[in-house]
Amino acid sequence: MERAKGIFMIIIGAMLWGATGPMMEWILNSGKMSVSFMLIVRLLIAGVALLLLLKMKGIHITRPLRHKVWLRQMAIFGVIGMLGVQFSFAGSINTSNAVVATLFQFLAPIYIILFVSIRQKVRPPASQVIGMVVTMVGLFLLLTNGTLSDFALTKEALFFGLAVGFTFAFYTLYPVRLMNEWGVLLSVGWGMLIGGLTLLLMNILRFGKEIGALADVNLSLMLLLIIIVGTAAFLLFLSSMKYISPVETSILSSFEPLTAIIISVIWFGSVLGLWQMVGGAIMLLGVTGISVAGSKAKED
Repeated sequence: MERAKGIFMIIIGAMLWGATGPMMEWILNSGKMSVSFMLIVRLLIAGVALLLLLKMKGIHITRPLRHKVWLRQMAIFGVIGMLGVQFSFAGSINTSNAVVATLFQFLAPIYIILFVSIRQKVRPPASQVIGMVVTMVGLFLLLTNGTLSDFALTKEALFFGLAVGFTFAFYTLYPVRLMNEWGVLLSVGWGMLIGGLTLLLMNILRFGKEIGALADVNLSLMLLLIIIVGTAAFLLFLSSMKYISPVETSILSSFEPLTAIIISVIWFGSVLGLWQMVGGAIMLLGVTGISVAGSKAKED
């Protein structure tokens, strides 16, 4: 029963997260909100809401900030982890589309394998290397649509896409100690608030010029929906890990790009090229293989 509960959570969570991509694409296509403005509002509102919720439950939310070590780690997580993954993901959507951005995040396992291998000075298992090669073949097809004459994506889109995988890997690896010490919600709440404040300070003048965009009821409601849906997706992801294995999580996460594709086709009428679709499927197959290989390696 608990396993079924976990599967249900990860599927719904993946679908909700996949849905946020097209929502963000719609907002950015309006031309009234920049990536920075959208993320400042999203991070600040979500971060403050999480911290207030924890405070209402009687948790001392400022405790991590009273220790220099934890304050430094929280700041790094907020700026490079939380803000990094959010900005690169939104930037990838802005320069390509929601489907491509969602697929690029599946490069994260490759970055993680390379980082762990370099740090521990050991070669990754052959099965993981094969999974990495398969994933890269899928990425090649996604980028070229099966032809060497011209890239299907611009250089800017490629940069943000590769950054999505890197920052998602950092976001996964770095905050482990923080979350073990202070809990997931408190770490994420401060990460969002710190990331949002950092981006606000960097774009304070531009933010003031774009604040009028919130007067558009449709845009404001969509942004609020993104905050709610994205937060719900994150919580479902975390909760599902209590009931199912990482391998199952990796496989069922394929509902993310699937949802993004369906919504993008219905909403925007845009689809990927045939070979890009094949490349996306191959990438998911390669990432699943990496996860299965990693799970077996741990068991051995």
